[in-house]
Amino acid sequence: IFLSLQLFGTIVWILVASTQVPLPLLQGWVMFVAVTAWFLSIVFLSVFLFGYANRIAVNWNQADFIFHGATFVFYFGAFVLQAATTSLHHFPRKFNSTTQERILSGREYNISIAASV
Repeated sequence: IFLSLQLFGTIVWILVASTQVPLPLLQGWVMFVAVTAWFLSIVFLSVFLFGYANRIAVNWNQADFIFHGATFVFYFGAFVLQAATTSLHHFPRKFNSTTQERILSGREYNISIAASV
């Protein structure tokens, strides 16, 4: 489970970072969640790989449940924000501008859909 969390977290991290981040407040939270969950899963995995789980008197089943529950809540919130950013793709970047530049280009729209999924 930890490796899949790291893999998908890295993919989200790469996909969001490859766009021009038109709405920094929304996508900044998405990046924060992806990077933080990725880092904490590395730490959690290291605890088990290096045998610290045997030395620390913690209920690891409960810690695992809490970690994955919190990660689910934060990733779901990040999904909602990323999907909201994606849904705004047809709005113009600047409302007072005469050009038809969109918030997300066609390529960025596709990347944003992949990051949402």
